[in-house]
Amino acid sequence: MSDTPVVPTSLKIVVAGGFGVGKTTLVNSVSEIPPLRTEEVLTEASVGVDDMAGIESKETTTVALDFGRITINPQVVLYLFGTPGQNRFWFMWDELASGALGAIVLVDTRRLDSSFPSIDFFERRDIPFVIAVNGFDGSFDHTIDEVRQALDVDTGVPIITCDARRRESSKEVLVELVQYTMTKLRERTPA
Repeated sequence: MSDTPVVPTSLKIVVAGGFGVGKTTLVNSVSEIPPLRTEEVLTEASVGVDDMAGIESKETTTVALDFGRITINPQVVLYLFGTPGQNRFWFMWDELASGALGAIVLVDTRRLDSSFPSIDFFERRDIPFVIAVNGFDGSFDHTIDEVRQALDVDTGVPIITCDARRRESSKEVLVELVQYTMTKLRERTPA
C-alpha cells in the first residue's frame, strides 16, 4: 500500500425531467451526503404557470438545482446535479449540463409530454442519456416498448423502470447510465 493519496476521478451526472417527476427524490435517495436542495414552497404565484395536473399534492419545487454525491470506489466519484423542472428555470440547464458525462431523464407516464424538452436538450447536445420511468406507488401502467414509442426515442437509448424513492433502484439507474455512457465513449474513440 502506498501512502500517496488517491485523487478520485469525478464524473458529473445530470438528473433531468419535467416538473414533479421525482428528480429531487432520486438525488436524495442515492446521495451518500445530505444533498444540497434548493426547494421552495409553491405559492399562489405559480397558479396558471405550473401545470399541476397529476401532482396536485406537490408543495415544493426546485428553483436552482439539487446536488448529491456517490462514491463508486476510491478512484471514481459521481456528482449528481438535478435540474429544475419548470420551463421558466430552463436557462440554468446549459450550466448544469456543462461537462456532464451523461444524464438521466426521469419520466412520469401520467405526464409524458413534460419529458420531450429534456430528451431534446440532451439529443441536441449529444450527451448520452437513459430514460428512467419513475413508478409512483410501484405503478407501471405502460410497457417499456409503449414508453419508447410514445417518446419516439432511438432503440439504442436505454429505458428502465425505477422507484426514485428507493436507493437500490436509483443506483440501478446510475449503473445503467454509466454502462451506456462507457459504450458511447468507446464508439466515439478511434481504434
